[in-house]
Amino acid sequence: MKRALLPVLAMLASRALAAPVEITMWRHDTGDAEMVASRNMVDRFNRAQDRWKVVVETIPQGTYTESITAASLVGHLPCVMTIDQPAVPNFAWAGNIRPLDRLLPASVVDPLLPGGRGTYQGRLYSVGQFDVVLALFARRSALKAEGVRVATIDQPYSARELYDILAKVKRSGHYRYPLDLNGKATGEWFSYAFSPWLESAGADLIDRGNYLRVDGVLNSDAAVGVARYYGRLFKDRLAERNPADEKSFEQGRSLIQYTGSWMAREYSERFGDDLVVMPPPDFGHGPRVGAASWQWAISSSCPYPAGAAAFLAHVLSAKEMAEFSRLTGLVPVTASAAALTKHYRPGGDWRVYFDFAARYATPRPATPAYPAISAAFEKAMGDLRAGKDAAEAMDEAVETIEHDIARNDGYGFSRHKAVASK
Repeated sequence: MKRALLPVLAMLASRALAAPVEITMWRHDTGDAEMVASRNMVDRFNRAQDRWKVVVETIPQGTYTESITAASLVGHLPCVMTIDQPAVPNFAWAGNIRPLDRLLPASVVDPLLPGGRGTYQGRLYSVGQFDVVLALFARRSALKAEGVRVATIDQPYSARELYDILAKVKRSGHYRYPLDLNGKATGEWFSYAFSPWLESAGADLIDRGNYLRVDGVLNSDAAVGVARYYGRLFKDRLAERNPADEKSFEQGRSLIQYTGSWMAREYSERFGDDLVVMPPPDFGHGPRVGAASWQWAISSSCPYPAGAAAFLAHVLSAKEMAEFSRLTGLVPVTASAAALTKHYRPGGDWRVYFDFAARYATPRPATPAYPAISAAFEKAMGDLRAGKDAAEAMDEAVETIEHDIARNDGYGFSRHKAVASK
């Protein structure tokens, strides 16, 4: 009897040994479409092979970053996690996530647009499937009624031209505030939306050659010029300081809105062929838009980095990226994925957003100091909106940021070693 049981026991043991290894994954809770897309791509990965099984835990977005930080302090991070790309350098500096350079093949990484990568000290630490971009939105009929040309990639508005257009429209009396700057948004919106104006002018939030010098960069003549331009939009009542709602553009109370491609679907449905999507203004060095959103990283404590990397390679495939874009409407970050979509393929009705991401996107500074940089810049922009002197506002931001960098011993950067940044 015992001998008869031996083959059965051996078979059961073999099956147990062949069971897929579980890869834990944390992600933040987002909109229904994105959650469905995420769940589907995990299911497809788990069905496509039997070596690994990704097990997902969803955490509310409002407490997500705090949950990751708390877990890192006690060494309980999952194998795979989503991280908002500007926060990636902080987690890398703290040693909580591992470099991906040797885990992901070049064939997977090289096609990614800037918005698909998260780096620290020149090394890759996170990868993403999607991006959003900034744009000027208007209605073709409304621009025509005001005698205003439609800006294009080849001929964007210069900052001066945009100001003159807004001033002319203001004088017409047709719009009380001709420009909607998405003025109800707070927090990271300011750095995401307006640091590209600095970059377009040849300035920046910090010197990306060493990620240590802020004085002479954020308060340079070019940067102060942008700050003065921004403040003047409110002083001259071309944009509203404290809008009562977020409906100014869609209700026809503003001629032009500066916001992100997350409005693409809603505005396309509302305005149809009358909608025009134009590049942000050019301050002298070409338009710029912010790059990168939530991305995937692998924790340093993950016992199965090969399995985690296999999952990342799966989600970065053109097919998976295109399917994610189809369900969410977000911009894919490879040309091959865009070509598989209805909206972002060459000739697609949303192709302009992909073109902006490919041509204009600049990631936020890849330094653990970024949260301090962003907070200081947000305060400066708020002060400018309230009427503060531009040079004074930028000098205060510089002082705050450099104090933070000094207090943290440079966040791992050396004054004698430049790093790749763009």
